[in-house]
Amino acid sequence: MNIPENAALILIDVQNHFDDPALGRRNNPDAEANMAVLLDAWRRTKRPVVHVQHIGNPSLPHHPGRDIKDIVAPLPGEPVVVKSVNSAFIGTDLEDRLRKNRVDTLVIVGLTTDHCVSTTTRMAGNLGFTPYIVSDATATFERISFDGKLHTAEAIHTLALVSLHGEFATVIDTQGVLGLLQSS
Repeated sequence: MNIPENAALILIDVQNHFDDPALGRRNNPDAEANMAVLLDAWRRTKRPVVHVQHIGNPSLPHHPGRDIKDIVAPLPGEPVVVKSVNSAFIGTDLEDRLRKNRVDTLVIVGLTTDHCVSTTTRMAGNLGFTPYIVSDATATFERISFDGKLHTAEAIHTLALVSLHGEFATVIDTQGVLGLLQSS
């Protein structure tokens, strides 16, 4: 098994908004550093990169929370797909862009594991792409559920990955992806 030379790295919603302490405790504090390692590997091997930016309601004024974090900021010429819903495929040209470039393998990283990352990964699988989701290059936040119980970020993250692995995607870590890049 290897990562094809035309596999796209999809960076989902790696935005300043997710640094807001009001969101609560987050798991995987090294997620962005791992994303940056993968982004560097993609750039060095000249594989396709797509940044996804969630802007919500496009009619609202610009807010710095929408900005992509500097650690994975797009370089000139790297596409940024702007979305207003959870899936990077709805209301965007992402699918057309990937198909036009004959990309069928996606390596997906970003924020948050159980929301936009999961939704995009599920759709990618349903659309016939071969998605890999990078466990240590994704993260989420703790939440209080409908029954009032606190669920840790680690538990939510793990369960989101469990629900994706084997059906919608292959879950792998950063070192695993780098190893597959070297073997291709």
